[in-house]
Amino acid sequence: MRASILALGLGAATAQALSIPPTVQNGIDWLRGQQPIASAEQYLIELSPGETRVVTEDQKWALRREGKSFFDITNQEEHPSVFPRAAKSVIYPKKPSHNDTVYPLLSKLDKRNMYSNLEEFSGFHTRYYKSDYGRQSSEWLMEQVNNTLVKAGAGVATYFLHSWGQNSIIAILPGKSEKTVVIGAHQDSINLFLPSILAAPGADDDGSGTVTILEALRVLLSDPAIAHGQAENTIEFHWYSAEEGGLLGSQAIFSAYEKQGRDVKAMLQQDMTGYTHGTIAAGEPESVGVITDFVDPGLTTFIKKVVSTYCTIPYIETKCGYACSDHASASKHGYPSAFVIESDFKYSDKKIHTTEDKIEYLDFGHMLQHARLTLGFAYELAFAKFD
Repeated sequence: MRASILALGLGAATAQALSIPPTVQNGIDWLRGQQPIASAEQYLIELSPGETRVVTEDQKWALRREGKSFFDITNQEEHPSVFPRAAKSVIYPKKPSHNDTVYPLLSKLDKRNMYSNLEEFSGFHTRYYKSDYGRQSSEWLMEQVNNTLVKAGAGVATYFLHSWGQNSIIAILPGKSEKTVVIGAHQDSINLFLPSILAAPGADDDGSGTVTILEALRVLLSDPAIAHGQAENTIEFHWYSAEEGGLLGSQAIFSAYEKQGRDVKAMLQQDMTGYTHGTIAAGEPESVGVITDFVDPGLTTFIKKVVSTYCTIPYIETKCGYACSDHASASKHGYPSAFVIESDFKYSDKKIHTTEDKIEYLDFGHMLQHARLTLGFAYELAFAKFD
């Protein structure tokens, strides 16, 4: 199928099914009789299962500066559910079995592509989701995604529309079934001190994950079976908007998927893939951080096997807390999810959310390891025979 851009929500039916306008009024319906909300400048957030709080936007950023993550659930149409919701039971392959095909593909990954893409992507003053720069950077990213698909002559690039201006992006590689494997990263950046004013290059958070999965997509499409739709399952690559605001973009997408009855068998998030200085300074070996809290155990076990098979560095188990990246939105809506990061969480990049989250501090050899993981993961699950 020839690659093309499709904006989700252009048709009336599609808009109703997939686009959830993020207006404060939706949240007020649930809040009425629960907690008073003084103005439209206040937001309902969930800091842990069942722990909600009404905060201003400035208080949101103060919590983030303290290292606390949360869901912004202001605009959810339904009562916030207990997290994590029991994920659908999925049996993953006992071990990677497509080595003969994947290994030659790995040699096609090129860190120079990641560098050139990230150099431009982190060149926007900020990618703050409410800013015009956020809109511009999303349009630039869509162009790169669509160009990748057009060159391969396969797949569809879609916008998932949001009212704040920076739209999420989805690349769909149809397979023989609608059983779907999702690989995600978030495209927005933020400076937590003055988001609307100060620069936020976001090279590592999450420019690194953004270009890592883009490079994996490029090489995955070079496989004829994938490009011609012969894989058992559909593969989607997602670039979420507004992760920094409380997982807003990914929540909207997975809420829509759940309402549509979409059969998502696995979701892997790549958020920060390029910083190794902390690990090296601590005298620890370079490794892939595999998150073990608030994730699907079976999927996480499979990912460890993928790292051991297709990466040339080991993995290390680590934790990141509640709602720490977009995989949590998948879990929240009943889909198995997992998360990998650049290192043990305690050694991850401390320059994020500031003007100093720059490309010069990143290790593109390490990002290449994450691209190998992404490519191996995508190929193995594209041909997995799920029940």
